[in-house]
Amino acid sequence: MCLFYTYFRMAQVMNRSLAERMRPQSLNDFFGQKHLVGEGSILRRMIEGEYISSFILWGPPGVGKTTLARIISNQMNIPFFMLSAVNSGLKDIGKVIDKAKDVRFFNGVRPILFIDEIHRFSKSQQDFLLTAVEDRTIILIGATTENPSFEVIRPLLSRCQVYVLKNLQNEDLLALMHKALKEDNQLRKYRIEVAETTALLHFANGDARKLLNILELVVEVEKGRVEESSIIITNSIVGNYLQENFVAYDKGKEIHYDIISAFIKSIRGSDPDAAVYWLARMIAGGEDPKFIARRLIITASEDIGLANPFALLLANACFDAVNKIGMPESRIVLAETTIYLATCPKSNSAYEAIENALEEVTRSGSLFVPSHLRNASTQLMKDLNYGNGYKYAHDYENNFVQQDFLPQEIKDKKFWFAQKNPKELRMQKQMKNLWERD
Repeated sequence: MCLFYTYFRMAQVMNRSLAERMRPQSLNDFFGQKHLVGEGSILRRMIEGEYISSFILWGPPGVGKTTLARIISNQMNIPFFMLSAVNSGLKDIGKVIDKAKDVRFFNGVRPILFIDEIHRFSKSQQDFLLTAVEDRTIILIGATTENPSFEVIRPLLSRCQVYVLKNLQNEDLLALMHKALKEDNQLRKYRIEVAETTALLHFANGDARKLLNILELVVEVEKGRVEESSIIITNSIVGNYLQENFVAYDKGKEIHYDIISAFIKSIRGSDPDAAVYWLARMIAGGEDPKFIARRLIITASEDIGLANPFALLLANACFDAVNKIGMPESRIVLAETTIYLATCPKSNSAYEAIENALEEVTRSGSLFVPSHLRNASTQLMKDLNYGNGYKYAHDYENNFVQQDFLPQEIKDKKFWFAQKNPKELRMQKQMKNLWERD
């Protein structure tokens, strides 16, 4: 029986993935996130001080959220319960909380309840968790790839610190890879030389689990094709096996909004190279080209505006072209428009003008339209002097005559202010010549 159990345990270990076999067991083995777990960092001080409060770990996949929660439990010797929000309901939460109450009753220690993908819990499920956090039944550690300010209810969020985890740096990934090659019993069976790392790092994209999965895949396939257990890993081998473009872009998630924000700000900042790069990220990620074209129309009016009014015409033409021809050719039209807008002089005076006017409308309310500007479409209106005293501009020299067009209460109010670009300076000069002459 003992021999069978030994073989069974060996088979279990062998069947575990490389990522599982290399999962760190202590903070000293943890790669990356030095801002959280490095010497003197906040989480390390909390662990070493043997006090931990509820918190949420927010970061992309494969950066160590689950591992970090397990390490905290191990190093502080705290009971650990884990649920996945993907397949857990209120009944599952209730069972775990009941177990946590029993554990605390017997040893006085608050257990850790780790919720993976906590953003997938409904409001009612999060409310249920809130009660257990408030009465100190559990220490809640949540993990999420989504912005918790959008996905976690405010009462629960206010009782948890939020710690942000980042994609692993290339040096962290390489250190992890060399550790696996040196220490993993399965990999040590082969002579493995990593001749090139560019493709490994590119496809891993800061994700430790993805790096180890790729490494394991390549070794598993290559070991049947090479002689004398010698495996050489190159960029071409990695690329051939993956045959996939790991572009981080999800149209329904936060990165969608981050990238479109970077795109618009690059245009506003007059950086055509950055703008076309973010455009490429959206195209490669499968973004709707009409969505991009709509954003170009908005930025043409908001950020370029009167400095170059033709920009709005071009952005509109871009939207029409995208509707007519579709992808992949639309990428060229989008790129042309993006580069043009990025290289245009910038002005937000039109945006500022409408904001100023809206603020005045809110402040002063519905002021009466001056009588001379009203439309006298009926005899009664004419009898009430609607339109009386209006001066028809085309009857005067240069098609202009001075008169009041604003309500009396704000007749001297200014909303539009020219900015210092050639187009608007000419416009300002023209207005000054018309309105300030004797």
